[in-house]
Amino acid sequence: MTESNTAERCLTCELAARRESGQAPLWDDIYRSQYWYVVHSFNTALPGWLVVICKRHIAAIDEMTDAEAVELGLLIRRVSLSLREVVGCDKTYVAQFAEAKEHPHVHFHVMPRMADQPAEYRGPNIFKYLGVPEVDRVSEDRMNKIAAAVRRSLTELSKG
Repeated sequence: MTESNTAERCLTCELAARRESGQAPLWDDIYRSQYWYVVHSFNTALPGWLVVICKRHIAAIDEMTDAEAVELGLLIRRVSLSLREVVGCDKTYVAQFAEAKEHPHVHFHVMPRMADQPAEYRGPNIFKYLGVPEVDRVSEDRMNKIAAAVRRSLTELSKG
């Protein structure tokens, strides 16, 4: 469960509360570990752009506990394996900023880098796929299909 220690609005915490109440769509509640959620980004043109979100509100990586950090490492690896299996990417990119005004909450973007991805969308330019107009976004149906496959894969990998 999340806890907010900031006076500013944290949309990430609000979305976590929706997940915990059972009201989130599949794409926004793909997988839960002890300390982390896995969701599909809602405002991207790149199918499989996943986000790993700390369950409790922290604003910086150094606020993680050792247990959260250990689980995060395993989860990012497993999410990357799942994306390779589900969307067929060559590799994944991982980034963390927690700087957006309504998202001052530690979360990690895990982005599939496809073999045929144009050069102008590789490396840091992958963020051109984020914050796109609604017409260019991955559809909810497609996000849910990816989410279901990633959930199956992560569940299998966690049995380990």
